[in-house]
Amino acid sequence: MRSSIILFFVLILVSCNEKSHKEDPEFSNSQTINIQAELASIEKTRQTFMKAVKEGDGETMGKIATSDIKIISPGSSDWMEMYKESKNQGPFPYDSIIMSPIETIIASDSIAYDLGVSRVYYTNSEGNVVELKDSFLAILKKGEDGTWRLHREVASSNVTD
Repeated sequence: MRSSIILFFVLILVSCNEKSHKEDPEFSNSQTINIQAELASIEKTRQTFMKAVKEGDGETMGKIATSDIKIISPGSSDWMEMYKESKNQGPFPYDSIIMSPIETIIASDSIAYDLGVSRVYYTNSEGNVVELKDSFLAILKKGEDGTWRLHREVASSNVTD
């Protein structure tokens, strides 16, 4: 009888342990998401975006953004001046951008965020190249085709180190 009771408790502990792992999203995510591959894919999107800006390739920029993208740009006077003077118009009115990520977090199989610093360059009305810096927090969504796309971005002219 005593051995039956001990066996019963051992079976309960084992079954409870298996159930908790199945319900734990962190456990299941670590089994299914290849973090290094996703980080490499996000870096590819970042490099594609920087190249598209430099080449003025609006079609490619559109392909690496979600259809309902929302962007909040820095609102400081130097950024407002760029929006007024830049020969390029639209959400990315600069000639080129260099993005330097500080932290990229894969939150799930379809959502990630990117925190970093950017340096953008534009040509002002006098023909001079002007550099502006900003900090950004970007939310990326992974499309059904496996491509990470910019979904939301908030930027500030206060630069994070």
